[in-house]
Amino acid sequence: MKTPVVSSGTAFSFSTLSRRAGRLALVPLLLVSLSAMADGKAGKTEHDNFHFLGEMNKASTVMVVETRIVPPELGKKIALAVGQVIRDGNQPGAKRPGDYLQYEPLILALAGPDGSRVHSGRSRQDILSTTRRLMQRERTLALMEAMIQSKTQLLAVAEKNLDTIVPAYTNGVQAQPTTYAHYLLAFSSVFGRDSARLKEAHARLNMSPLGAGALGTSSFPVNRQRLAELLGFDGAVENSYDATQLGALDQGVELVSLCSNAALMMGVLVQDMHTQYHQTAPWIAIQEGRLTGTSSIMPQKRNPYALNVLRLQASEVVGGAFTYQLEAHNVTPGMPDYKRDQVEKTLDLTTGAFVKLADLMSNLVIDRNRALQEVDAEYSTTTELADILQRDADIPFRVGHHFASDLVNYGRANKLKPAEIPFDVARQLYAEAVKAFNFPRTEFPLTQERFRMSLTAQNMLASSKGLGGPQRAETVRMLAAEKGRLDQDIAWLKGQRDKLARAQDNLDRSFSRLGQ
Repeated sequence: MKTPVVSSGTAFSFSTLSRRAGRLALVPLLLVSLSAMADGKAGKTEHDNFHFLGEMNKASTVMVVETRIVPPELGKKIALAVGQVIRDGNQPGAKRPGDYLQYEPLILALAGPDGSRVHSGRSRQDILSTTRRLMQRERTLALMEAMIQSKTQLLAVAEKNLDTIVPAYTNGVQAQPTTYAHYLLAFSSVFGRDSARLKEAHARLNMSPLGAGALGTSSFPVNRQRLAELLGFDGAVENSYDATQLGALDQGVELVSLCSNAALMMGVLVQDMHTQYHQTAPWIAIQEGRLTGTSSIMPQKRNPYALNVLRLQASEVVGGAFTYQLEAHNVTPGMPDYKRDQVEKTLDLTTGAFVKLADLMSNLVIDRNRALQEVDAEYSTTTELADILQRDADIPFRVGHHFASDLVNYGRANKLKPAEIPFDVARQLYAEAVKAFNFPRTEFPLTQERFRMSLTAQNMLASSKGLGGPQRAETVRMLAAEKGRLDQDIAWLKGQRDKLARAQDNLDRSFSRLGQ
């Protein structure tokens, strides 16, 4: 009987999950259909170049007045012009130029030539470098939000499957039994490292290049720290050459690399799920509905579209990261590479992939009985048989391993499952196996009951004692630890967004005062 892990009939929003888990509440996450997310663009709320040019002009107007580069009366005139250009551009259907050379004439048309004084000490180099960081900062927070969403769903599935025994594979071959919770917690750890990398990258990203000029600052007393503060940065990129020529490349490579790393591991998870669809009776499937599809000719088909699309998108992330790395390597530093939006595209694709992953995890159907049948049909517990012989009967491991291997050969040759091998046959195989080592104790040391138990997955999992193993107590401990790390990510994201909200309020108030 198939047991749905999470019902797909209810909108399983992150805010609901957060309340249930007693965690910090965030704005609702993107919950969009698979088809809408196919291009990685659905639900985007990121701002464009025009928006950020307006924010930088607001910050620069405040700074040039505060540093007396521009007198207050002229500052008021410039502020009114900058504000009007922003309002005009926000009208439905209005043009929103993203190049400063096309943007500045709009200010001059309202404030005259003196309006260009807002550009004192700036260049398109530092403006474009700052724009990239502002856009990428917005996307790193959206990516963290999607990571939190997917990890929340992943942990919810793990918690429901603490005792669900499933086969685990090495080299594509069933190796040992584990629990689905133990398996999923491994991916939670991986994605946790991705979120840690993202937080570290964000700290380096959230530094302002604005005011560095083309590469060597200027003779104006530009207060770069003030510009950084007004735009919500944690500080300024100190070396002005680094700020405008190198930092954007270096930072972009770091961001796409962590995206690629996350996509690679996401691909492993999806591939494991897809492998089960090769079976006549898979133990893991996707709940029929919007994430699956049918064939136009084969009525039995239930195609796992969600897996296909997610794996394809993960591949696109890896490809996008490689594309940017090639461009970064082959294009001279400066504006040509800053005009590229490959980093932003890769971040968007990765965000969309994590949203898809969350949607997929909430629509899995795990057939616990079928998974156990798959384990019981193989010989993946014979490692524990060799361990028991050493631990309980003082039989050297290699001797026990040799016997267990012979047991497997006999069982497969006779099309027997482990539980079906006659005990007398096991005793005979043991007596023959130990001769290869000239081992004197030829009598099989286990009782029939102990022998049978040694080949069960339940016994093997319960007997595990190592740190991080699949035994229930250790899995429960790791689940709690992963929830704690998830809470930390939630708190970090909330802190970053609160900080940006305060900076935005400070900028808006400082700018509005100029026009009074």
